[in-house]
Amino acid sequence: MAVPNAAGEPSPPVSRITLLARPGCHLCDDARAVIERVAGELGVGWEERDITASPDDMRDYWDKIPVALVDGVQVDFWRVSETRLRAALGSRAERGPAGRG
Repeated sequence: MAVPNAAGEPSPPVSRITLLARPGCHLCDDARAVIERVAGELGVGWEERDITASPDDMRDYWDKIPVALVDGVQVDFWRVSETRLRAALGSRAERGPAGRG
């Protein structure tokens, strides 16, 4: 359920999924499609981060992209699996925020 913001409008869902990608990456296009589908079906927010904008991201992820994170934890790389993504979202939701639950 979306919580209203200060203007009384529903706030967008918090981004639970992060896609680490870079321009021109065809596997990133495939991962984006999987994430868009799963996030849309589950009502989960997601964001995309271009690793070329950060030297740290380039160092850590240049050879792994695309990388999918759920609540900041890496769940997949190279090929994002819809099954693993759904499982990660489900298991983390059951524990609640910050692993409490």
